[in-house]
Amino acid sequence: MQTITVSQVASIIESFSPLGLQENYDNAGLAIGSPSTEVKGILIALDVTPEIADEAIATGCNLIIAHHPIIFNGLKRITGATLTERIVIKAIQNDIAIYAAHTNLDSVWGGVSHKMAEKLNLSNIKVLSPANNQLAKLVTFAPTSAAQKVRQALFDSGAGNIGNYDSCSYNTEGQGTFRGSESTNPFVGEKGELHFEPETRIEVIVPKPIISKVVAALKSVHPYEEVAFDIYPLENKNPKAGLGVIGSLQEPLNSDEFLQHVKTIFNCTQIKHSNIVKHQVKKIALCGGSGFSLLNNAISQNADIFITADIKYHGFFETENKILLVDIGHYESELFAIDIFYELLTKNLPTFAIRKTSLNTNPINYL
Repeated sequence: MQTITVSQVASIIESFSPLGLQENYDNAGLAIGSPSTEVKGILIALDVTPEIADEAIATGCNLIIAHHPIIFNGLKRITGATLTERIVIKAIQNDIAIYAAHTNLDSVWGGVSHKMAEKLNLSNIKVLSPANNQLAKLVTFAPTSAAQKVRQALFDSGAGNIGNYDSCSYNTEGQGTFRGSESTNPFVGEKGELHFEPETRIEVIVPKPIISKVVAALKSVHPYEEVAFDIYPLENKNPKAGLGVIGSLQEPLNSDEFLQHVKTIFNCTQIKHSNIVKHQVKKIALCGGSGFSLLNNAISQNADIFITADIKYHGFFETENKILLVDIGHYESELFAIDIFYELLTKNLPTFAIRKTSLNTNPINYL
């Protein structure tokens, strides 16, 4: 069996759902444990409860990967007075690390809402509310002879994606000048002498959460001793990151039949919904977890139905008979997060002990 640390497991998850995508109120990442701890087994769950901790102990898993963070606010003391404190104590006493990917897993392309759309077999999927302030432009200058190698490194590290297109860059040919001091070892030219070099200016879009990764890739292949680059923040929305998704069914379905289908797919004991305003539905908006704030996004994009969770009583009035609003339950809407973790980790750690929890941690019961 391969040896791997908590830090390495975290890197696999964060390469897919960077921590920089989480909302400012969130607390994703490693909450308990040392990054250097060797992982013996991984247990994947939606929530971290005392029962989940017990399951980890019983199955020999010393790393719990969860969707919901165990700690949202700072703990002033750990005495066992609260449920969170008792879980923290149990984890520490049993050398169990706890890691969470929460709103970053909600916002990433291929995340929770995408998994919901996949289960409903939707096509033409787009982000319902694209993320703001998540993009930057990186500009660098490479000798023309090395430009392609530099471009490819940028693309391979995640830069240069615009919508459904990748390997996007803008290139301008020009002439760079530089003069190295006596302590330099220039790639071209002579130290102490002004040098003119044909160069290519390369511009690429970079998601902010991976800027450091892209810059590291740039420096690893660039031939110059000192790599010149600029990073500019952009106000463009990121069409490949954000909350919720919207897509279409292959064919329109009867509204009542589709609601029954939703109930089955998400294993709901019951669902709540507003007035049925159309006999058939085709364009479907989704947001795992508490997504009511995206209602107007769904309406403005002409969705026939918006499926989410945690809708308050008065929220159903706000549809104004423009859309069918459906509450399937928080747990039910996010349960497929476990599948995302499992598929990601088993793909990257094919010989490692990875378990899905056997427990239902939904705190809500229906009579």
